[in-house]
Amino acid sequence: MAQEILIIGQSGTGKSTSLTELDSTTTAIINPAKKALPFKGFKSKYKEWNKENPTGNLFNVDNAAQIIQVLDYIDTKRPEIRNVIIDDANYIMAFEYIKRAKETGFQKFTDIGVNYSNIITKGCGLRENINFIVMMHPEVDTDALGNKIIKAKSVGKLVDQYLNIEGMFSIVLYTKVIKLEKGLDYVFITQNDGSNTGKSPRGMFDALEIKNDLSFVIKKIEEYNN
Repeated sequence: MAQEILIIGQSGTGKSTSLTELDSTTTAIINPAKKALPFKGFKSKYKEWNKENPTGNLFNVDNAAQIIQVLDYIDTKRPEIRNVIIDDANYIMAFEYIKRAKETGFQKFTDIGVNYSNIITKGCGLRENINFIVMMHPEVDTDALGNKIIKAKSVGKLVDQYLNIEGMFSIVLYTKVIKLEKGLDYVFITQNDGSNTGKSPRGMFDALEIKNDLSFVIKKIEEYNN
């Protein structure tokens, strides 16, 4: 089983930037939004995979079935890959919903939930030496007591009934931006602070807030697990 990590945060709060220090020779990025990555030199580090470039490590794909094929390909054909990231994973659900928006009834919501669940299940089942990292946007919801809580965003309540996204991950980190006198500091929140669904094993991280550097996060996870 792969080590699964879920990162939740608004756009512009450091999710994609946290990839900067990862070793690109051992990292593959699935990019449903097909956007440019927000750090210097990304084009030289992450080259699009295609038939002409079979060693590429950037997969611009948003279809659920194709993403599962990519995950299977990485698992079986790319032994050098140690980190698999799905960036802006909400768009997988959102794009499917938009394509099927004119369909009546609830079947499309069931299909969207099942398709997304299949992606997460496949990613979590990748070989043991892979870190499977999914990045999502948040939304505000209410818990069983009626309190407001921030959670991973889906396409609606019906999907949430079929799929508890955070429940499929053992580590859920939230982004946070802190205003300083001389600029901004970007961090990850490592536990539920009373307003979100964050979690990580006790003692894995030294503090509630850590730097938003996935290479640092992976190092701490490996130290904890070994």
